[in-house]
Amino acid sequence: MADLMRWEPFREMTTLRQAMDRLFEDSFVGPTGFSTAAIPEVATDMYETDSDVVIKAELPGVKPEEVDVSVTNNVLTIKGEHKEEREDKETNYWRKELRYGNFSRSLRLPTSVDSDKADAVFKNGVLTLTIPKTEEVKPKQIKVKESKLIEGEKK
Repeated sequence: MADLMRWEPFREMTTLRQAMDRLFEDSFVGPTGFSTAAIPEVATDMYETDSDVVIKAELPGVKPEEVDVSVTNNVLTIKGEHKEEREDKETNYWRKELRYGNFSRSLRLPTSVDSDKADAVFKNGVLTLTIPKTEEVKPKQIKVKESKLIEGEKK
């Protein structure tokens, strides 16, 4: 006997919309021959330890004083500007892939953090943020004690 499946037109419309989005994203290709829609402006890694959330962000060509980092409502935002060293209007470029101008990347943090105690280190074009978790979300150790009662005894 064949299984009947209920038709849900909105599920199929979502699929159609996703297909249309992909079509438009793939159609607007940069001058270098690849779509820039899938490449984030600021590549990041994020992981957590027992006590901290750590974010590493690649910011090549940016000076530390040109970077603005903030945490609002558990969302980390990294903003700044890639400044072009000089503009040469007479050069006939074959390829120009380096990005210049403002950039911004916002990431929802996986847990509550204490942004007042954050540490930011910039080295070799990589920004490393270490943000401590709030006390209420840090794992608590509970010490297990051995009972001195012998089996069958009452207190």
